[in-house]
Amino acid sequence: MRPTREIEFETKKISKLVWDYALPAIIGTMVNATYNIVDRIFIGQGVGALAISGLAVTFPVMNLTAALGMLVGAGASSRISISLGKRDHERAEKILGNSFLLTIALNLVFITLLMIFLEPILMAFGASEETYPFARDYLQIILPGNIFVTMTYSFNSMMRASGYPQKAMYTMLIGAFLNIILDPIFIFVFGMGIAGVAWATIISMFLGMLFVMHHFTRKTSSLRLKRKNIRFEKSILIAIISIGLSPFFMQVAASGVAVLMNTSLKTYGGDLAIGAYGILLSMFMLIIMFVIGLNQGLQPIIGYNYGAESYPRVKATFYYGLKIATVVTTAGFLLGIFFPRLFARAFTSDVQLLDLAENALRISILAFPLVGFQVVLSGFFQSIGQAKKSIILSLSRQLIFLIPSIIILPRLFGLNGVWAATPVSDFMGALLAAYFFWRQIKVFRTLEQSNRI
Repeated sequence: MRPTREIEFETKKISKLVWDYALPAIIGTMVNATYNIVDRIFIGQGVGALAISGLAVTFPVMNLTAALGMLVGAGASSRISISLGKRDHERAEKILGNSFLLTIALNLVFITLLMIFLEPILMAFGASEETYPFARDYLQIILPGNIFVTMTYSFNSMMRASGYPQKAMYTMLIGAFLNIILDPIFIFVFGMGIAGVAWATIISMFLGMLFVMHHFTRKTSSLRLKRKNIRFEKSILIAIISIGLSPFFMQVAASGVAVLMNTSLKTYGGDLAIGAYGILLSMFMLIIMFVIGLNQGLQPIIGYNYGAESYPRVKATFYYGLKIATVVTTAGFLLGIFFPRLFARAFTSDVQLLDLAENALRISILAFPLVGFQVVLSGFFQSIGQAKKSIILSLSRQLIFLIPSIIILPRLFGLNGVWAATPVSDFMGALLAAYFFWRQIKVFRTLEQSNRI
């Protein structure tokens, strides 16, 4: 007898199905965003303005560690959905086992290298004599515990892909609520400063990891992590990595851009400008994480129906997700234009930092309504296994267009040029996405016609 979850993918109303899967994913990713945002709020209010700048210096490093989770989690979850659509449960469980071993191996190598070269890396990433101690104290605790973070995020995606969206949401809620409780205790009660924020995050994610791994070792789970599958299999690794490369490169590109942004901001605005960038990223993260959560909800629906060759349902799911994403990014744009200072006040009372953050938000968010379109389209190609298109779209906004903008515009407009680089790249990336979208419409029509024959 086929699982009820698979039957729902094929028959349930698209709007209902999308929200069944997207809402828990959105809550999960928004909760995930609160880890960093709550950390910045408590650091800004409890440690100081320069501490926010020190934390912002760590963004490129944290993006690199997140890239490992994306490489395995996004690639494996997409392949699991497609395998389930083809009724191949054995391959889906092999993907699960390979992902477990790959996550551990990548983290051991990567984290060891980062810890050895931490000081020169941070100084190259924009740290100063004033901000380096904050960044160092944070990363010396976060990096060794990153295996818990990566395992939680990666297998949380696979939990959702195998038909447990609400349980995936609970994984993130457990850690987030604990983090919110521990942050003020470690900072204000124990006086641990930025190190306390790091410990709160690690403890929270460790418990999240225990929850998600317990799910995959239970006999009642539709997919189980079995000892016989915890071994490398070349074809499985290639399948995971080929899809995971798109979000992996996106995160690596984000890390490179963050480095370039930090160094440019340090040149044209000083340490506090880097702090303003940290506040700016907090707003962007809130909105983008909503769209990413939406994408995660769309992924198993699109992947399953694509594997089952139910192309009208693939198209309907994609269009529905596109509408939601555009509404959300437009709402974020309006918030950034009309209430930037109100948002920034949550992080700091420093007047100079507030002025910088207000100006940064108003300029950087100018093309934000277009971002949801590009993100959903990139996620769509990832869901159907077309890694090349997904990679191109992912890299275009954060690498191909943004890096030249960061290099050129500040020379013409100073600090405002650094902030303007983001909307310029968003607009150019949206134009490229529109071209891919036009081509995909033609593909949809061809596939539907072939199915009628």
